[in-house]
Amino acid sequence: MAETATTHEAHPLLETHRELLEEATRALRERSYYSRYPESPSPRVYGENAPQDGQLAHESALNSDFAGLADQPGTGRSVGSEKSPYGPTLGVRYPELDVDAAMTTARAAIPAWRDAGAEVRAAVSAEIVERINARSHEMAHAVMHTSGQPFVMSFQAGGPHAQDRALEAIVVALEEQRRVPASVTWEKPAKGDPIRMQKDYRLVPRGVALVIGCNTFPTWNAYPGIFASLATGNAVVIKPHPRAVLPLAITAQVARETLAEAGFDPALVQVAAEDDGGTLAKDLALHPAVKIIDYTGGPGFGHWLETEAAGAGKLVYTEKAGLNTVVVDSTDDLRGMLGNLAFSFSLYSGQMCTAPQNVYVPATVVTDEGDLSAEDFADRLGQAISRFTADDAKAVEILGATVNDDVRSRATDVPALAQRLGGRVVLDSRPVAHPSYPDAVVRTPALIGVDAAAEAAYTQECFGPVAFVVHTTDTAQSLERFARTVAEHGGMTAAVYSTDEQVLEDARDAAAEAGVALSENLTGTIFVNQTAAFSDLHGTGANPAANAAYSDAAFVANRFRVITSRRHV
Repeated sequence: MAETATTHEAHPLLETHRELLEEATRALRERSYYSRYPESPSPRVYGENAPQDGQLAHESALNSDFAGLADQPGTGRSVGSEKSPYGPTLGVRYPELDVDAAMTTARAAIPAWRDAGAEVRAAVSAEIVERINARSHEMAHAVMHTSGQPFVMSFQAGGPHAQDRALEAIVVALEEQRRVPASVTWEKPAKGDPIRMQKDYRLVPRGVALVIGCNTFPTWNAYPGIFASLATGNAVVIKPHPRAVLPLAITAQVARETLAEAGFDPALVQVAAEDDGGTLAKDLALHPAVKIIDYTGGPGFGHWLETEAAGAGKLVYTEKAGLNTVVVDSTDDLRGMLGNLAFSFSLYSGQMCTAPQNVYVPATVVTDEGDLSAEDFADRLGQAISRFTADDAKAVEILGATVNDDVRSRATDVPALAQRLGGRVVLDSRPVAHPSYPDAVVRTPALIGVDAAAEAAYTQECFGPVAFVVHTTDTAQSLERFARTVAEHGGMTAAVYSTDEQVLEDARDAAAEAGVALSENLTGTIFVNQTAAFSDLHGTGANPAANAAYSDAAFVANRFRVITSRRHV
């Protein structure tokens, strides 16, 4: 009889989180709605004093040394160059990691973590996420003032949604490890007595995992890699973006405290912070102790990791960038469609890897309000965005602040950009005054109309609040351009609007050919740039925008290996 490979000694957190892990596993298997962590920041949900306590905790961290990492191996120097996109300099200083010493301690911490078994690792990892959730208001301020997301989005995406993705990675890891038995008696029929062997299967981690964080979604994009590696027995070194360290420093602080209290070495999770402009990510990626790399960010460094680091024997998971596409054919709810798209373009000023960029529009769009020419449709879309962002005080709570100079430069001179690309300005971006942060640079979305022949204009990612309305001859050409450009340049999301079932079927085929997830006829409160943990896979790994998906079996299973020992019985 086979024993599970997750055989372990009892640990108190096993019983604490048994029900949590089982209900999350059921949700994963069913792909049903499941969210462990409430997305509302209301005091009725998180406690009467949670908002004030979170703000005070954030403010106490500013202009000081971050104490939660003081026991990491350090060089004696401190680093930190975070400035809020809303204006204030954070002034948080972090201990500079002694990389070689840190790798030594990380590797030394692995054996006990490995031998604890998958069930214990999952329970301890779940406890880390539970404790992070308790600090969601503090985390929201940290995410807001490093990424530029508006507060509610910072709370939701940086807190509960990221935590759900962490829990998802943990249970995917647990499921994959549960597939492997610990020990079996193997029998092969033979003349006379069968041949019997005892075979033992031992799960072993790869080693040290490096997670390279991004500026825009420091927790949401890092948590799948952090917890997939941790739950499969690896140690994790987190390399945050220099302008978004605080959210991941808080994460590591909680993880280290939890690991120590659970009887494990906190060196299993360490943070490698640096000042802006350094080369630490590249140095860490090539360190011989690093066996796994998770990366979210620009395609340039992502491509380097996929070639140089992978060529050096590292297991590399990347999420980069692409041409997120909307194909418009027809609609029976023009108002709903325009409102949905206006929100999608405006959310966080388009500074999302899932935000739509290219909208393909045929010569005639059939709607419930009459037929529209491509130009008329573009104008109606621009008007919808203008209405949605008309009230500055309300708009800033959707737009957030622009995160870097590249984004700002594209949005501040749209007419020049349109002229250079051979297009026309459908909707110019305008500055929005933030009522609480006068130094924040907030911009509304811009739309540039181009002809389908001007491929150079729309076949490069234009990150931020600039999108393209691409005029095509018909929907067949729209679908052809969609499939080809995403297959060549990548894409994280796609959407189609049509009342024709054949067009929808053709769009599904085009999406499958391009290797991108498709949303159809979204007119309500579900948006193309949002995905739900335990149900939607984020990315596919099937086009150049990402070589992995959060969180499928392929994202997790290769982080551990199976070592067999066998003997005659």
